[in-house]
Formats: sequence, structure tokens, C-alpha cells
Amino acid sequence: MAAFTCLHLKAHCHKKLFGQSRPTSKHAVSVKEHTLKVLNSTKQAGLSRRQVLAAAPLMLGVHGMVGAQEPSPMEKIKSRGVLKVAVYKDNAPYSSGPNADIQGLDVALAKALAAKLNLQLALLPFDAGENMNDDLRNMVWKGHYLGYGPADVMIHVPVDRYLMNENKQVLIFGSYVREHLVVLHNQSKLSRVDNPEDLQGKTIAVEKGSGAASALMGYRGGMLREKISIFKDGVDAAKMVTTGQFDAAYVSRAQAESAVHMTSDKSAWVLSSVPLPGVMPAGWPLGMAVKADNKELASALDGALSALRQSGELLKLFQSHGLTLAAP
Repeated sequence: MAAFTCLHLKAHCHKKLFGQSRPTSKHAVSVKEHTLKVLNSTKQAGLSRRQVLAAAPLMLGVHGMVGAQEPSPMEKIKSRGVLKVAVYKDNAPYSSGPNADIQGLDVALAKALAAKLNLQLALLPFDAGENMNDDLRNMVWKGHYLGYGPADVMIHVPVDRYLMNENKQVLIFGSYVREHLVVLHNQSKLSRVDNPEDLQGKTIAVEKGSGAASALMGYRGGMLREKISIFKDGVDAAKMVTTGQFDAAYVSRAQAESAVHMTSDKSAWVLSSVPLPGVMPAGWPLGMAVKADNKELASALDGALSALRQSGELLKLFQSHGLTLAAP
């Protein structure tokens, strides 16, 4: 009888010995109510203070069991059998097209990762915000104020120390490629581009709102500005070169390679690196982001990415899109 009584005294002992407990589940509250009834009966049975104290360690076990009933974020994902992945809209060649049929390297990667985790894929395409902090808030750790998101993971996130420090609510990891800025040109029309001065007098296409456009237009007080034209995205800018309408395009390597991939004579085109103030010469790695408390998912995705890389599947994904898998 004494052992039975101690088991039912656990919740009461915790409150008396360790102070006011945190809010608990409905089940835990019912246990406490029942404990009070049992406590009254133990007074009649003559239960000593020592016996009450002895019940405290047992009580901590029950308290932990109640908390453990809440499934982890990863357990919730496994339970529904679906991995929700956020990808950018209008981000060719990584992700572009209508929401119902969005295509690109990031979409293919999302499918491969979900398959490795034995999960179905649900894509959440979204418009880029004012900055990366907005995108991480809307699509990873909080959700958009209009009710869209968050996803389980976001793809195409710069793996950057400053960005990590600015966004403690997320975990950024899983570099899958290193992106660079390049000048795309036809070697028969423009044989060499070693510095911005080589572009003087040449027509240049750039992407609207890109860092590449800003860097090139601001170079030496706008030396090249009059010959620069802005296009909706980098692939469109690159196509202006491959169709012979412009002399050069300053875009990302992936955007340039995507445009070249659509041509019949791929040997005609050159991708040159040009040093510019404010442009990272080594490029930047692209990875993923999950909510900070979902380290289990991050670990699983990291493992899936490693498996894709080691098996050669990741390389095949890039090659099928005409892209170079640059080591991150």
C-alpha cells in the first residue's frame, strides 16, 4: 500500500519540494488532482515525511514522461510522411515556372533529398523578400503574415557566417554548390575579358536587382553604365549574348551555363572571372536552412546530401541541367 501511495504522490511532492511547477498538460493536471485525494488518505495512514521525500525522485520520472509525449519536429514530419521544401520563384536555373510545374536544379535536389528520407515532397514556391532575413523568417522559422509557410527546409540559402549570426532562429548548413559571378561572352567577338576595362564600349546585359548589376554599374564612377541594360533575370540576360544581341553578360555561373546549355555550339562561349570591388572572388556556397530546434532534420538532410554526392547522383543532377558542380 505504501509503494502505491508514493507513486501517486509524485506530482504533489514536486510542487512542495521544488516550488511552483510549470504549466503542464491536461493529463498532468488530472494526476495532481488525484494526488491531493491520495495525500489526504495518506495522512490517515500515517505516512511519514521521510516517505514523502522518498517519492520525489520517482515523481521526476513521471514529469519527464509527460513532457516526452510531445513528438519532436522530425517525428511530426515522419508521421505526416511529407517534407515541405521552400524554393524561390523566378530563380532560373534553380527554380522557375508556374507553381504547379516549377522546374530547376533546386527542385530536382529537393525531390532527391525527400526520396532519400523516404518522404513525399511538397514544394512551397515563394517570392523573394527584401533581404535574406525576411526570407528565412517567412519560410523557415515563423511563416508569412498572410499564412503561407513555414516549410520544413529552405533550399538556396547562402552558407554565410554573418547570415547565421543575424538569424539565430535557424540552422544554416548543407552546402551543395559554390556559385560565382562570371562574364559570358563569345570568344570570336570578345576574345578576352580580364578586367572591367576590357568591357568598355561593349553592350552588357545584367539581371535586375542583382549585386552583379550594382557592382558593374558603380565601377569607377559609372564608366560602363551607358552600355549596360537590365533584364528580368540572369538567364534572360545571358540569352541576349547567346542570341548575338549583346557582347557580354555579367551573371552567375549557373545562369550563364543554363543559357549556353540551350545553344547548339557550346564551344563558342567563354565564362571569364572579372575582379570588381565588393564582389567575392571565391564566390559563395549555397546550402539549406531549417528551424534551429530541428537539428535532427538537419542531420538527416546532411546525410542524404552526402549520400547523393558519394553515389554520383548529385553530379548527374547538375549535368542534366547543363551546370557545373563546383565544390562548396
